[in-house]
Amino acid sequence: MYDDNIKVTRMNEDPFKEYIKESEPDKREKGYVWHTAIGLQAVDGLKTSEYLVHTAVRNIEGEISFEEANVLLQTYYEENPTRDAEDRTEEADKVSVRIAALLSERAFSFTPNEYISIHRKLFTGIYSHAGRIRDYNITKKEWVLNGATVLYGSATELKATLDYDFSEEKKFSYKNLSMEEIIHHLALFVSRLWQIHVFGEGNTRTTAVFFIKYLRTLGFDVTNDIFAENAWYFRNSLVRANYNDLRNGIHETTEYLEIFLRNFLLNENHPLHNRTLHISGTFKEIEKPDIETVKPDIDEIKADIEKIFRPKTTGHILKLIDAFPGQTIFGRSDAMKVLDIKPSRASELLKEMAEHGIIEPVSEHGKGKYRFRIDLCTGTADPMDLVFYLKDAGSEKAQNKAAFGLKEKLSMNYLNNRER
Repeated sequence: MYDDNIKVTRMNEDPFKEYIKESEPDKREKGYVWHTAIGLQAVDGLKTSEYLVHTAVRNIEGEISFEEANVLLQTYYEENPTRDAEDRTEEADKVSVRIAALLSERAFSFTPNEYISIHRKLFTGIYSHAGRIRDYNITKKEWVLNGATVLYGSATELKATLDYDFSEEKKFSYKNLSMEEIIHHLALFVSRLWQIHVFGEGNTRTTAVFFIKYLRTLGFDVTNDIFAENAWYFRNSLVRANYNDLRNGIHETTEYLEIFLRNFLLNENHPLHNRTLHISGTFKEIEKPDIETVKPDIDEIKADIEKIFRPKTTGHILKLIDAFPGQTIFGRSDAMKVLDIKPSRASELLKEMAEHGIIEPVSEHGKGKYRFRIDLCTGTADPMDLVFYLKDAGSEKAQNKAAFGLKEKLSMNYLNNRER
């Protein structure tokens, strides 16, 4: 049985980070492509299965090839068909193994056909339009734009626009440019490519795979976890690079995408918090409390948190944040499994979280489906993000204390810090 695998058990928090640190090049490379492939599913709120993780580890260890991994997943879902039409785990698993396989290949051509081919390879058997340019116009409500949409490419001009962008990039010379200029241009190129939105679905994942492979031809052959752990930030930065609302002083900007690329390509360590991309600017202005100067009493922190939620409820919320990071979609049955609670309590908890603005309904995925309103993946998110959505958090002082308390709950460092 796959759940008996020792390595998966030992690395259940993140089964790929250990491989990325490997001195053995083949394992390091495979660890990177799998970590990236699985992380990219977050751009559509998808989460992979434990079986996929087990299969990935077998591939990294050299037990099976990518082709065999693909066959195993196909057989697994034939024998274990999804009963819930809204469950997209099968899509996440199958697309992940295909992304990993594509990223492991060195073959690449900088052409529109290559871009379209990547979409076809990723989504054949999943989307009926795999590898086909859309023939209808689209809009998408974006959290980062307060529900507004980017103006995507017109259906009648998609092929011509795609050809134009590729021809312009081919003519562009990076010679004698500083690294800042190179990164700025790369941000412009990938944001314009993404804005076309050539396909009905799967544009961000296709663009990410194509972009990573293109960067290799430019000498950027990186193996880090930036894409894997910040996929939603990548998508939100693409959104901000393509949105204007001049009446409200909002201009398209590549600044966020450039920060992402500096981390990805230069191994810099800029904070990547989705809240800072929100067009309201509200979340950008509030500063985090200085841990050294605030030093709140632990009982006071606990009291402030309990003003917002009961202690047990707070624990439940943190567990759900950990289980469903980014914009992963979940419902009552998912909450019941993670928290081991009854249906009535799960419904009550989701209602309470929705009323406080922590989660939002995802109508396009059916009734009773939700996602967190911001990226709160434990270990990478700023706990201030959660507090910004607690509408009844009280005064700014109380809000800051609650944020500090949540940070310590997430990191489990509070008592250790006091003992020092």
